[in-house]
Amino acid sequence: MTTATPPAARTARPRVEGDWLFVPAPQAHRPVRLFCFPHAGGDATAYTPLARALAPVAEVWALRPPARGGRSRHPMPPDFDSLAAAVAEALAPHLTGGDGGRFAFYGQSFGALLAYEVARALPADRRPELIVAVGAPSPAEWSGRETRDLDASELLRLTGLEESVRAHPDLVELALGALRADLAVSATYRHRPHAPIGSAIHALAGADDPMLATTGLTGWAAHTRGAFGHRVVPGGHLLATVDRPGPADLLTSLLTSRPTPLPADRQVPAAPRNASREQ
Repeated sequence: MTTATPPAARTARPRVEGDWLFVPAPQAHRPVRLFCFPHAGGDATAYTPLARALAPVAEVWALRPPARGGRSRHPMPPDFDSLAAAVAEALAPHLTGGDGGRFAFYGQSFGALLAYEVARALPADRRPELIVAVGAPSPAEWSGRETRDLDASELLRLTGLEESVRAHPDLVELALGALRADLAVSATYRHRPHAPIGSAIHALAGADDPMLATTGLTGWAAHTRGAFGHRVVPGGHLLATVDRPGPADLLTSLLTSRPTPLPADRQVPAAPRNASREQ
């Protein structure tokens, strides 16, 4: 079943919050706030259909990465740690949410890794109650596969951008510029063992994802001492796009339930260090 879009969500005027955040469908009643992290090469506007579908349950705040769109003249931070620190600093004043201050993170592919590491960069008492990681292996399994030798069409296909730019050839070079900037940052990521965080984690994979085995989601369990869930859903590598809202019904269900953290001394097995095709 597809979540109906309330009339107010369709007519609300989008707004930009500073350099880093875009609110596609502002909600006057301040519901739970869902911070959305784009995939490699993606931009905040890709979450507009999802924002409309989630209203009035949640208000989407989408990340506006540098080196694309309205921030095309803003340089990308030189490495992954610098990017995560910059995002955490930009989000910090807005982590109040509504509905009693509730907020959650949602990230796709590279955005899932960034969402998790931004959560880790925040103080323990200011982390999201839930992280939804889509189309990504766990941080311990992340592999910065070499992509410099891939041609443009292969890069676009592997990251799910080919469909989006097919009808707009003038967007190809812009998309590739953003994609390469993100992949360069992704290649600098190095996982460092750490204690699991208290945020609940729900890992998703599209049944037709060409980049991530649908059996590769359980590694995320080792990164939380809170609730963990995983499932395979219809779709490919990217679930939420400029053309479709993605798993709006599932997100509605997750956001309307309140995860109960497990005890802090929960013993969690180490994640296997398998090679991954993810970027």
